[in-house]
Amino acid sequence: MKFIKSIIVVVLLLSFSVFSNTNKDIRDNKLPLNHLKEMKVAYFASGCFWCVEAIFESVIGVEEAVSGYAGGHTKNPTYQKIGTGRTGHSETVAVYYNPKKISFKTLVDVFYGSHNPTTKNGQHPDYGSQYRSIAFYNTSEEKKVIENTIRKLNKVYNRKIVTEVIKIKKFYPAEEYHQNYERLHPENRYIQNISIPRLNNFKRRFPELLKKYKH
Repeated sequence: MKFIKSIIVVVLLLSFSVFSNTNKDIRDNKLPLNHLKEMKVAYFASGCFWCVEAIFESVIGVEEAVSGYAGGHTKNPTYQKIGTGRTGHSETVAVYYNPKKISFKTLVDVFYGSHNPTTKNGQHPDYGSQYRSIAFYNTSEEKKVIENTIRKLNKVYNRKIVTEVIKIKKFYPAEEYHQNYERLHPENRYIQNISIPRLNNFKRRFPELLKKYKH
């Protein structure tokens, strides 16, 4: 009987541990549990992640966008570390989307339609490798979508597209204070002068993709 009780205790502890870790993952990703099975994730870098996060969250079919770091070689990067330009990482946004409502191709169109992909290592007024343009892919099909889009855009732009096309290996969520920054800090001068105008410019160009409620 004691042996059986011990097994029950161990099982309960393990169950609690798994449940706790799952809850932590959900909090980190800012998504409710019942949405996780339906969602896919795409990763994009195109300058300050405050701006990029707000743009993608305004799009129909996008459930959540999480600011973070990807594309580099440094483990567990921080905002201070990537600011040196030596981590290899770029400010990146993980876009959790419902493939029944929006396609990966449309997300790529949002990505290219909301920044200047011919600017190397930066988007005005932010410059450095941590602000470079990167379209990440999970599968060969996603890679083809990105490359086909680049081929088409190279015929439109006067300068060559400099976006890096990289397979996503590891995404590190940024510090909590970076999440939903534009929405939570409307008084910030950078938000007022850079982020909001960039978001509004995107909204003017793609009104058919916008959610019906205010961002």
